[in-house]
Amino acid sequence: MQHIEQYQKPFLQYLESFTVNKQPQNLYKPINYILQLGGKRLRPILTLMTAEVFGGSAKNAMDAALSIEVFHNFSLVHDDIMDDAPLRRGEETVHEKWNINTAILSGDAMLIMAYQLFENYDAITFQALAKLFSKTALEVCEGQQYDIDFETRDDVTISEYLKMIEFKTAVLVGAAMKMGAIVAKASDNDQDAIYEFGRLLGIAFQLQDDYLDAFGNPETFGKQVGGDILENKKTYLYLKTLELGTEGDTLNLKAAINNKEFSNDEKVETVKQLFLKSKAAEATQLAVKDYTQQAFTVLETLNIAEDRKQSLRLFGEQLMNRRV
Repeated sequence: MQHIEQYQKPFLQYLESFTVNKQPQNLYKPINYILQLGGKRLRPILTLMTAEVFGGSAKNAMDAALSIEVFHNFSLVHDDIMDDAPLRRGEETVHEKWNINTAILSGDAMLIMAYQLFENYDAITFQALAKLFSKTALEVCEGQQYDIDFETRDDVTISEYLKMIEFKTAVLVGAAMKMGAIVAKASDNDQDAIYEFGRLLGIAFQLQDDYLDAFGNPETFGKQVGGDILENKKTYLYLKTLELGTEGDTLNLKAAINNKEFSNDEKVETVKQLFLKSKAAEATQLAVKDYTQQAFTVLETLNIAEDRKQSLRLFGEQLMNRRV
């Protein structure tokens, strides 16, 4: 089985053949722009890797992998509109480069294109992929709504937050892996187990993303560092500061969040110092490790060779230690 990074090259070649110039240009140019903007390509690589883990071929899983990537980028286009985000992967977001109406319509087209890719499979595989995709897509929308709701709530709990990131981020990672298993015609038990492995890794991934949003390097992270703080998002870091910090830390955190006189830089730096002082930053890194270890426990139940489990374990370790 190929090393994980080696799945990227054939996938990018397949993606390039997908992003052809079509009419009307004002619909398809923004789609090609966001798809060619880079990114980790985490989800499609997981689909390809999982297909091979269960004895299938990466080539046969390419359309499923592309579907996941197109859907993921569709969700980013719409999320960026809702967040009024200026940057995505270090470049202008679609609605900033074009306009909001164009971004909405191009995003809608991407969702339809993602579904169309399943038409390249036999009827049984098509049905299984489409059923999983529909369930996952709706959960991603639910997660996004929770995320929006939390911005105006002062009573968000850590369990609610974890449910939100499970729906908004983790289920798509689980689905990406299960799609690879479906294409490879793995057993139902193995399909369910690899989904759970991906879901747990997805939670670890998002918690790490929360951490990097505050403490990452803007040149490598690709997004505006401190964006979650400026948007008053109730992240794991924020909620852990309320849980672990002193009464003074809690008061200072809420004051910093609501201080209209702070510049953006002042607000971000003040809140980051409270994340560190309260040990919330440390607790977030421990949570990343914990969810990764839970994923590794599930991995042991898979009916596959040990070297293939090791490949998945290596991926999880890379995810846990990433800085981008």
